[in-house]
Amino acid sequence: MASTQIETVNTGADKFKLAAAVVLLLAALAAFYLLGKQGQVAQWGALLVGLALSAAAFFSSESGRQLIAFGRDAWREVKKVVWPERKEAIQITAYVFGFVLIMAVFLWLTDKTLEWLFYDLILGWKK
Repeated sequence: MASTQIETVNTGADKFKLAAAVVLLLAALAAFYLLGKQGQVAQWGALLVGLALSAAAFFSSESGRQLIAFGRDAWREVKKVVWPERKEAIQITAYVFGFVLIMAVFLWLTDKTLEWLFYDLILGWKK
């Protein structure tokens, strides 16, 4: 069996960057609410600057770099997908709708049959 080893290295600087990102995020939210009397420009400006600084601190950490690498890999995989042509997509969609309609009718008939069986025949609760 092949085993994949995952090695996580958290340095003190990396932990500091993550902590700084969280503190900056909380400071941005606090500034947004505390600057309510200063006007919306000050509120939104403080929030956007705080969010930008928080994102910069996060993306400079190892976790942020791994998230960016994951996003790149995911985008690379999306580019490899062979998407269906319009005609094929419409056909598949029609098959799905047809199947859903058939299942809806089947379940409705099953429900009505069981309702008739239990309430009318067995219990005698005719409407």
